[in-house]
Amino acid sequence: MNVLQWLYDAQIMIAGHPITWREILGNAFGFASAIGGLRRRIWAWPVGVVGNVLLLSVFLAATFDQGSQQPLFGQAGRQVFFIVTSVYGWWRWKQVKARRAEHAPAITPRWATMSERLGYLVVWVAGVLVLQWVFALIGETWPAPRWYYWCDSWIFIGSMVATYAMARGWNDFWLAWIAVDVVGVPTLWHSRLYPSAMLYVAYAALVVWGFVVWLRVSRREQSEQLEEALA
Repeated sequence: MNVLQWLYDAQIMIAGHPITWREILGNAFGFASAIGGLRRRIWAWPVGVVGNVLLLSVFLAATFDQGSQQPLFGQAGRQVFFIVTSVYGWWRWKQVKARRAEHAPAITPRWATMSERLGYLVVWVAGVLVLQWVFALIGETWPAPRWYYWCDSWIFIGSMVATYAMARGWNDFWLAWIAVDVVGVPTLWHSRLYPSAMLYVAYAALVVWGFVVWLRVSRREQSEQLEEALA
């Protein structure tokens, strides 16, 4: 138990701020998962799950710490959703990969259809409207400004949409992550979760590059598939 307690509490000082190794490692696994997603590798999903579990412990501890200034319900809750969706994405990519060549990437990316895009946008807007009220109600004893709950709900729902879109292989998932990062970076910085905030900055660059890569791949591979079907 002493060893487990030490692993849980282990931290380092960065610029005068204590940072737990759980937060650092959780973000490292998350970044590795994003790279795996860009490369369309199945291992991206289980690696991401490890990071989600570590970050879940970070956000829960930050929320219920006696000195907490703002609750991180959205940040903690989305880790749970990530784990659930990652299991689905892991299963789906394995199913698709089983029908492809041994060394081929797991999926061929594509744009969401108009109905699919309308569906996730409606879920996003409706989810933010409902969750900002729920988060504010649950966290009413914290001295958090009202805008904080809007941001927290935006990050939560946007992350849900992005992860599901990745599981479906839609190019849209990169754009959803950009929308999450725009709000996520200042919100995490405000909560003094500096490694997570800096990782979001690094994510932004990776996300832009990933979008370009997937867009090119979707055009090339879909064209190749069409040529094979007509041959």
